[in-house]
Amino acid sequence: MIDASQFLELYQEGKRDFSRVNLTQVSLNDVDLRDISLWRANLAEINLSRTVLEQADLRESNLSGANLWRAKLSCANLFQARCSNALLIRANFQQANLATSLLDGADLRLACLLKANLQGADLSGANLSYADLRSANLMGANLNRTLFTGANLTGANLSKTNLDQAVLEQVDLREATLSLEALSSKL
Repeated sequence: MIDASQFLELYQEGKRDFSRVNLTQVSLNDVDLRDISLWRANLAEINLSRTVLEQADLRESNLSGANLWRAKLSCANLFQARCSNALLIRANFQQANLATSLLDGADLRLACLLKANLQGADLSGANLSYADLRSANLMGANLNRTLFTGANLTGANLSKTNLDQAVLEQVDLREATLSLEALSSKL
């Protein structure tokens, strides 16, 4: 296992591939880690608040219970990442790939998910209040018990989603793609 100071020293020396690294419960807040590869890394309960992870490779990584408050993850690849119960308030996931990732119970209040790929993601029980999901792809996502109060879903693809018990109060759905199956429980 590597500690935070060793990790940062290696990154500053130019190393970018930290695949399968174990950094559980480490604090790496306020750090610039753009273009890093953390493929299949164990980052459970890590503190990455205000960290720059733009264009990072976080595929299949474990971010369960992580703190990514105000983190910058635009264009990051989080395909099949586990972000269950993560703190993602005000995180920027613009154009990020979160397809088939686990975001159940995650706190995504005020998060930017503009043009993000959330196809097949599990967002059950997540809080997306006042999140920006304009033009996001949520096709086939599990949105069971998801809170969308005040969210902007303009132009979002919500076809084939599970909206059972989802809260859609004050939501902007202009130009959004919805399927009848998704709305059947809301009617």
